[in-house]
Amino acid sequence: MKQYTVKGMSCAACSARVEKAVSKVDGVTSCSVSLLTNSMGVEGTANSEDIIAAVHKAGYEASLKSPAPQNPQPSSGDNPPEDRETPLLKKRLITSLVFLAALMCVCMGYRENNFMAQGLAELLLTGTIMVINQKFFISGFTSLWHRAPNMDTLVALGASAAFVYSTYMLFAMTSGGTYDLYFESAGMILTLITLGKLLEARSRGKTTDALKGLMKLVPSEASVIRNGKEVTVPVFQLVKGDVFIVRPGESIPVDGTVLEGISSVDESALTGESIPSDKEPGSMVSAGTINRSGYLKCEASRVGEDTTLSQIIQMVSDTAATKAPVARIADKVSGIFVPAVILIALITAAVWLLMGQTAGFALARGISVLVISCPCAQGLATPVAIMVGSGRGARNGILFKTAASLENTGKAGTVVLDKTGTITAGEPKVTDLIPADGITEKQLLEIALALESKSEHPLAGAIVDRAGKECLTADDVSDFRALPGNGLTGKLKGEVLLGGNLNFISEHITVPEAFTEQAEALSEKGRTPLFFASGGRFCGIIAVADTMREDSADAIEEMRGMGLHVVMLTGDNERTAKAIGDEAGVDEVIAGVLPDEKQRVIDNLKKESNVIMVGDGINDAPALTAADTGIAIGAGTDVAIDAADVVLMRNSLSQVVSAIRLSRATLRNIHQNLFWAFIYNVLGIPLASGLFIGILGWQLSPMFAAAAMSLSSFCVVTNALRLNLVNLNNDNDIREDKKMNKTIVIESMMCGHCEMHVKKALEALDGVESASASHEDGRAVVTLNKDVDDDLLKKTVEEEGYQVVSFL
Repeated sequence: MKQYTVKGMSCAACSARVEKAVSKVDGVTSCSVSLLTNSMGVEGTANSEDIIAAVHKAGYEASLKSPAPQNPQPSSGDNPPEDRETPLLKKRLITSLVFLAALMCVCMGYRENNFMAQGLAELLLTGTIMVINQKFFISGFTSLWHRAPNMDTLVALGASAAFVYSTYMLFAMTSGGTYDLYFESAGMILTLITLGKLLEARSRGKTTDALKGLMKLVPSEASVIRNGKEVTVPVFQLVKGDVFIVRPGESIPVDGTVLEGISSVDESALTGESIPSDKEPGSMVSAGTINRSGYLKCEASRVGEDTTLSQIIQMVSDTAATKAPVARIADKVSGIFVPAVILIALITAAVWLLMGQTAGFALARGISVLVISCPCAQGLATPVAIMVGSGRGARNGILFKTAASLENTGKAGTVVLDKTGTITAGEPKVTDLIPADGITEKQLLEIALALESKSEHPLAGAIVDRAGKECLTADDVSDFRALPGNGLTGKLKGEVLLGGNLNFISEHITVPEAFTEQAEALSEKGRTPLFFASGGRFCGIIAVADTMREDSADAIEEMRGMGLHVVMLTGDNERTAKAIGDEAGVDEVIAGVLPDEKQRVIDNLKKESNVIMVGDGINDAPALTAADTGIAIGAGTDVAIDAADVVLMRNSLSQVVSAIRLSRATLRNIHQNLFWAFIYNVLGIPLASGLFIGILGWQLSPMFAAAAMSLSSFCVVTNALRLNLVNLNNDNDIREDKKMNKTIVIESMMCGHCEMHVKKALEALDGVESASASHEDGRAVVTLNKDVDDDLLKKTVEEEGYQVVSFL
């Protein structure tokens, strides 16, 4: 998609006109114009020159947005976009108010004996206000000349009609008689509309706060190793392969790999995860994240527009440049709205004249119709909500690629979850250690480690990891063999070791019936029992399973509470799949599905309702593409997953719930905005035309009509800003409230390795959700999800060889 900046648009009629003109250019397949950001996104093969020419012919100016270079030079484009509109409007408003105050004083000081002098003063003051606000007339009459009238046309026609009529009546007074003058109406209309524009501009500026916040995350300078020395250089000078230094409290300038140092990095700005992520040599770091504790030396891997942060900013910007399907109704109305209002104003004035009313009265009704009508409100109804919604999502690690994906996510009735890597962690772990009589858990694990350390089977890694946590080392096994039938064998200290499934182990020794029954029970729970023997003696069972993520069950429960039908899709056998499905709490389990068959399952489910497919974006690409909305979970630094419509930065199903909740809130907000915009005009135009004068005696002056118009767009934008207050976490917030922090003052921590020892020891305790340690501060902070005794915390730290001084 190519993006353009469009100048001169003032309302929805303008954006509709530009969109219609560009869509007619040969080679353009789609075009969406955003009134909110004054931008246009165009897809197709058309030349940029032809597109810019089409916009110019429609009466507006356009320029191609140049892509950010690999290493951009410092410019205003590197910083958050500056708001130039608000200061100009503020200056115009203040000047207009000064002359309007003088105009109103002259009007209220009217005397019969000096009406000509007073009238001339009103004319001069009103003329001055019109010159100050000449932009309305230039834009309004230019667009009228191009047969594309917009909101400025309505304001210009209304103010001009009042001014011209009053001027004519003023000079008619020279021949005798007195007449009503409407100079103050013209001045008040222009001033009030400028006030409305100022309020709208200030509110619209707040809708891009999330985007501006992301742009401010990257530091302007970085510490780099050049010729063996540390030097400070501007971030734009960094290139791939540079070695840079990040000290505690500093922001990371570009994406890179840790070469040296151990630390905790706050990645909340990118992922929405409040708990810092541990970094050590080999770990990836991202631009815009904050180093919280240790010293890090890193090698730059992605710089400029290739960083994760730059891709997120681009994605939020692209979302704002696209159009949601719900906006189509407003677009159709906007194209004919202004001409229809002009026609209604003419008919209104003509009808009142035919009914015997004075020209002044008929003119006032026509002017009221012109200035109360507001195409801006309906043009802004959708884009402001999309901008705020997508920005709110980006701050929480939820990236919507298009406005359509933001809308469709909330319309789903079915959520399909891939099992491996989505509901489960995707990494097998030891879940049960069941030693035989006379064998300890440690002995069983040592026997299993001796065999599995030489195996390349995925389940072997789970046993090796568990042994590592127990600080066990593998004994050297001779004559190691991996035998057909899922079995391992080897010799240790003259004894034959055996390991494998029940069928394999039963060929060599007799397994007690109690253990076979336990193995059956473990299989029912979706776990894989592995049997081990040494020297012809049965030693026990170690169960391994791909365990569920901590938040999966809670997230699925929330989805069901939102009225969604939750389906688990997996290639596992029926028994294993059902065990995981029951534990997770899904509504339906579809098992035995190969990767290339997932698309067919999605197509069948789409016959019932809109479908969301959640997967890891790797082997789920066909299913993600086939679904109404594809969500890739746990993207991390890879935010550009082509098959997905929505990208989640964290491996957490709770983010899926947040995405759906945000989408529903955004869609609800759009409907509220559209309802307000349409109902405002449906009620306002008849009221302004005088339709209720004979029935209820209601009569609206042009000044009050202008005030109503000036507030309509402001109300729509302000309503969209309420999306920043939407609670995306629901029940998770309640759980957060129950958490508490404790600070432990510790002596003798000397380096990053000491920090890691203390951190891991504390996090191994039941009730400790997370821990962080700093040798520089001499403190550790633990986050608890239930009460943990201080003595236990102290004992745990001191067993690692460090002295606890006190608790804060």
